[in-house]
Amino acid sequence: MDVTEFQQWVNDYYEERGWSELDIFIRIGFLAEETGEVARAIRALEIGRDRPDEITELFEENRQALTEELGDVIGNVIVIANKYKIPLEEVFNLHKKKLLKRYSSE
Repeated sequence: MDVTEFQQWVNDYYEERGWSELDIFIRIGFLAEETGEVARAIRALEIGRDRPDEITELFEENRQALTEELGDVIGNVIVIANKYKIPLEEVFNLHKKKLLKRYSSE
């Protein structure tokens, strides 16, 4: 599935579930929450949790958790982009252009 297809799938799925109608500030809160979960997943991968009340998971399980959390972040970003009718392809292209302009040695 390419990025445009995925963006449309997220749009349709969130609309079907009634999640697209949430206030944008609630959505930003969800994005912040999911970003925190990405940080937690990276910590588990890199240094572990070091808590006696938690079972230490295998690298692949931690990697899978990170992959899922990244998906949650991307899903929230897509909902925000969709609200403002911004194709992700445009986001990617503008980000690339900005970085090349900022850091290009030309």
